[in-house]
Amino acid sequence: MPSLSELYRYPLKSGRGEALQRSAVDGLGLNGDRRWMVVDSDSGRFITQRLLPQMSQLSALYDGRGGLTLSAAGVEDLCVALPEPDQALRGVTVWRDSLRVPDAGDEAAAWLSALLGKSCRLVQVPDERTRQVDTAYAQPGDRVAFADGFPLLLIGQASLDDLSRRVGQPLSMLRFRPNLVVTGSEAYAEDSWKRIRIGEVEFDVAKGCSRCILTTVDPQTGERHAQREPLATLKTYRERDGDVYFGQNLLPRGVGELQVGMPVEVLE
Repeated sequence: MPSLSELYRYPLKSGRGEALQRSAVDGLGLNGDRRWMVVDSDSGRFITQRLLPQMSQLSALYDGRGGLTLSAAGVEDLCVALPEPDQALRGVTVWRDSLRVPDAGDEAAAWLSALLGKSCRLVQVPDERTRQVDTAYAQPGDRVAFADGFPLLLIGQASLDDLSRRVGQPLSMLRFRPNLVVTGSEAYAEDSWKRIRIGEVEFDVAKGCSRCILTTVDPQTGERHAQREPLATLKTYRERDGDVYFGQNLLPRGVGELQVGMPVEVLE
């Protein structure tokens, strides 16, 4: 039977991933995952590694109370408290969604602007201000925080191993920013799953994850691959209707705790 081999949380959208041994999970995904985001100071539009690859070198650790500790090489760490849910609201845009969320204040904005070389703000999304998941793939009431479109992303280790073989070099799973990594299944087996259970929590497998230029950023160095790998190789065999797919987006259908080593039961 397949099992859960790795768990990752990304407290700050496009910041470094945080490996976990266990995590609470609810309708928004893993506890503390992508509740914070960097936005352009003027437009409020979200900023990610697609625009600033150096964000891959930015660490944002979740403190358990909802706040963050920001850190990067050569600068002093900054602790950022969880803002009040209705305080200093700022209009922001994530893809086609517009919403108003709390701003984390001038100190965090100055720290990030100096680090990234761009005028920006740090914002946080409370539960009551999260976004509706695309109802073409979800039910009304399914919510997502600042992740691109879905609460969770799953990738099979065998799928990455196959891609690494095709590219001709080992690839880090963190290039693809999954929350859940599964071992013990065949390469791309997750493409055919419709419903799974891990521990006491069931998940709907909503749709394949379409991939972009972000996958070409080395998570260790922040540098983009000159030949656009592994996206170039993925395009040769994982392209459909103009999009390139790798991994599966999940919708949680319950609450509970996930722990590395748990069996992954394919229900449908």
